[in-house]
Amino acid sequence: MSRDDDLALMHAYTTSDSLRKHMLAVEACVRAYARKFGEDEEKWGTVGLLHDFDYERWPNPPDHPLQGSKILAERGYPDDIIYAIKSHADYLTDCPRVSRLDKTLYACDELAGFITACALVRPGRLEGLNAKSVRKKMKQPAFAAAVNRDDIVRGAEDLGVDLNEHIDFCIQAMQSIAEEFGLTPAGEKQTPGG
Repeated sequence: MSRDDDLALMHAYTTSDSLRKHMLAVEACVRAYARKFGEDEEKWGTVGLLHDFDYERWPNPPDHPLQGSKILAERGYPDDIIYAIKSHADYLTDCPRVSRLDKTLYACDELAGFITACALVRPGRLEGLNAKSVRKKMKQPAFAAAVNRDDIVRGAEDLGVDLNEHIDFCIQAMQSIAEEFGLTPAGEKQTPGG
């Protein structure tokens, strides 16, 4: 499968612009970790990009991610990609996070969403955002209330990375595609659809 195939699948099942952007953000973070760890960037990118592709149609556990897993299997995606995607759902107790890929997806998922929320309330968006600012927002329960802070902390711990370094690493990864998903500083030119 190519990234074009992955994008086509994501677009076929997801119409929400914000959910698409979330998957792009998670993909950027997971790809950056693949480079850091010397892993297969394309495989890891697929996991990041497709981890929530079924969520819009099947938002309720355990349909998400099990319905998507069936679709991926039917399309010939490798078992380790499917397993990593299933492992990001805490309620699937038969899919514990075992591999570094599993742990990386989990560590990046909620955090990418929270970083996006932090960026959206800043004129500079991702520019100048850092772990200190993100940690401060994490202490405000009303801010991005749907994001589970415990998952962010546990994800970094399970991956074996310092939380502040993890946050800064993911911010940097997301900055590399900020224009693609509309998080360049306010007033800067955005790409169509961004």
